[in-house]
Amino acid sequence: MAEVIEGATIEGHGGDLALAALRSFGVREMFTLSGGHVFPLYDAAHKENFPIFDVRHEQSAVFAAEAVAKLQRRPGLAVLTAGPGVTNGISGLTSAFFNASPVLVLGGRAPQFRWGSGSLQEFDHVPLVAPITKYAGTVADTDAIAGEIRAALTSALTPHRGPAFLDLPLEVVFSSGEAAAPGVPEVPVLEADPDEVARAAALLAGAARPVIIAGSDVWGGDAISSLRDAAEALQIPVFTNGMGRGALPPSHPLAFAKARRPALNEADVVCVIGTPLDFRLGFGDFGAASVVHIVDAPSQRASHVTPSASPAGDLRRILSDIAGFNREVASHAEWISGLRSAEDAGKARDAEAMAAETDPIKPARIYGELRKVLASDAVTIGDGGDFVSYAGRYLEPAQPGTWLDPGPYGCLGTGMGYAMGARVTYPDRQICVLLGDGAAGFSLMDAESLARQNLPVVMVVGNNGIWGLEKHPMNAMYGYDVAADLQPGLRYDEVVRALGGAGETVEKASQIGPALTRAFDSGVPYLVNVLTDPADAYPRSSNLA
Repeated sequence: MAEVIEGATIEGHGGDLALAALRSFGVREMFTLSGGHVFPLYDAAHKENFPIFDVRHEQSAVFAAEAVAKLQRRPGLAVLTAGPGVTNGISGLTSAFFNASPVLVLGGRAPQFRWGSGSLQEFDHVPLVAPITKYAGTVADTDAIAGEIRAALTSALTPHRGPAFLDLPLEVVFSSGEAAAPGVPEVPVLEADPDEVARAAALLAGAARPVIIAGSDVWGGDAISSLRDAAEALQIPVFTNGMGRGALPPSHPLAFAKARRPALNEADVVCVIGTPLDFRLGFGDFGAASVVHIVDAPSQRASHVTPSASPAGDLRRILSDIAGFNREVASHAEWISGLRSAEDAGKARDAEAMAAETDPIKPARIYGELRKVLASDAVTIGDGGDFVSYAGRYLEPAQPGTWLDPGPYGCLGTGMGYAMGARVTYPDRQICVLLGDGAAGFSLMDAESLARQNLPVVMVVGNNGIWGLEKHPMNAMYGYDVAADLQPGLRYDEVVRALGGAGETVEKASQIGPALTRAFDSGVPYLVNVLTDPADAYPRSSNLA
């Protein structure tokens, strides 16, 4: 692959100019579904041996790009053809927006010179995607392509991170031009108000019962080690969500997962770092506790809650400053000891559930068997509602950056795209996708994409034949349910087998472990279809409010 020297003039068609700019930002692969409007981008990639991975639905291309962006903390690229190609990718763009993922979508566009005449797939994408991107525009001139990509990616990487979109009219991307080669990206670093940081540190240091909740932006902002330093310096118990999971290994004395309810009920200071005060955290209502909300940009400060302190800026620097707080720190030993007792009791209850020999199978047993075979660096992907809720309870990532879920937007169908991006990122790790049988209907056809391109992953379907998060609550509310049933015992494994992979159906708890071992040893996309109890429902209140 030819090296692009900063400041040199690059020449070629629009695809050549785009690829040069993309490579300067560390983009190393393209996810796409074939479309004529974007042929020059394919041509440029082909000439440079730049990897192209194609899918069966455009949303999977965007989700694959988002997985790369999440796991590698660098831009992920999806290339979508005009009109329906772009609109099919909008759920992926929206998820990336809610997840602060630096994804760039390059879209084809009908020719500008005959705009309004009714060209194939003529549609103005920008007004549609502008609300769910940090940067959205149409490139009007071939010579401007490299500069526009640089501007879009700089915006995508600037906290608070998020996706960007550019579309390229047919005559712009097919024409030839030249431009100066883009240089190394310069992403601004936001400095937090030192007084606000000091206020947050003082609240935490002086608290009798402090708690930290760390979310995805701690991983995205490369602040994992700074979080550990701060927690250890002030001796504060840490809970995590999203890609914050694994920030402290489960064996760490300050890592907690099962004692969340008593922690939040009894805490006097709750410090939420790098995640919004949304429905996952009771909308930031922690009773009488003071709230510290540490965010990577002022735009992420909650508008519905008034925190006692809310530093906004580079999370590494904020947490390092808190770790270096040089005033007296209250003892939290008794508080931590009490939470550890609650944590141990919760783990004992979970161990019993994960070993249960029931017929039909309870979802907890699946996760008990998975814990035995997943490597510490395995990437686990959750795509579903009820079934994946159990994953959040029973699986504890051993390392940061190994857990992918749809995030607060809650979009189903991420599974196969995330799996593709994870396998491209880590050719030698275990990649395990956890699918509800409802979620499997969104993207399972892309098992063919994985098989055809030799991208083996393991898929585990919790198959209860219903939409679990809807059927049980609707029955509770109305005494009946509608539109909440799927085919009982459907053979999703046979679908994957027909698409070039392999799989099997499991009906007994004792069969789960051997089936998982065969799946991880197979070297192909392999689906383990576990028939689970439709009467079992994850015990939680509605998140609709």
